[in-house]
Amino acid sequence: MGKSFSFMANLLTGLSLFCGFFSTILSLGGHFTFSSYAIMLSVVLDGLDGQIARKNKSSSDFGKEFDSLVDVVSFGIAPVLLGYTFIYSRFHLLVAAGLFIYLLSAIIRLARYNIAKQPENNCFTGLPTTVSGGILASFVLIFSSKGDVVLPKFVPVTSAGLVLLLTYLMVSRIRYLNLNGLKLLFGSKVKLAILVLFILLSLALYWDKIGVTLFCISLIYLIFSPFVVKG
Repeated sequence: MGKSFSFMANLLTGLSLFCGFFSTILSLGGHFTFSSYAIMLSVVLDGLDGQIARKNKSSSDFGKEFDSLVDVVSFGIAPVLLGYTFIYSRFHLLVAAGLFIYLLSAIIRLARYNIAKQPENNCFTGLPTTVSGGILASFVLIFSSKGDVVLPKFVPVTSAGLVLLLTYLMVSRIRYLNLNGLKLLFGSKVKLAILVLFILLSLALYWDKIGVTLFCISLIYLIFSPFVVKG
């Protein structure tokens, strides 16, 4: 039974990799909205594979390394390429350098997590790459879903500031709740919270505000999560 759950978790990780890879292909083809959705789907799959592995005690060293390598693609390379190709039509050396530092920070964050001898049960040290990649994808989704040919002038500057902030938070010592920590936070109301979230996202999708909604949810986690981590 343990091998079955391990296989299922690794299968979900592989699907997460497919989403990240497919996102890069979509970005290169100019399909930025679908590329953003691919990254968001990868976020969901990444959360599911970890939960299955931990809940059924089927996690392994292979699964841990496999998951981290996939995260480099899905939440490091994919969002960097999405943001760069969506916002900039020509080569910008400084922007490329900044995005490389973001990617480097994501890899450092994952490597540091892998070598942690006693990982904390309910939180992460440093912003998870899944959240960071999801924030960048949702930011692009805000504007790509509108189909605007010309982006507002504040978008490149805001994007650069966001990348710098996320770069710092990933390698910082600030603690963020993981899924187990979020479950403990909501306690007996976790099912209600999931239902509210589902309704909120459904309404946002109906009103074509999914990008704004996902971005705001991510920011709420980004800002308030460190203040509710216990211990």
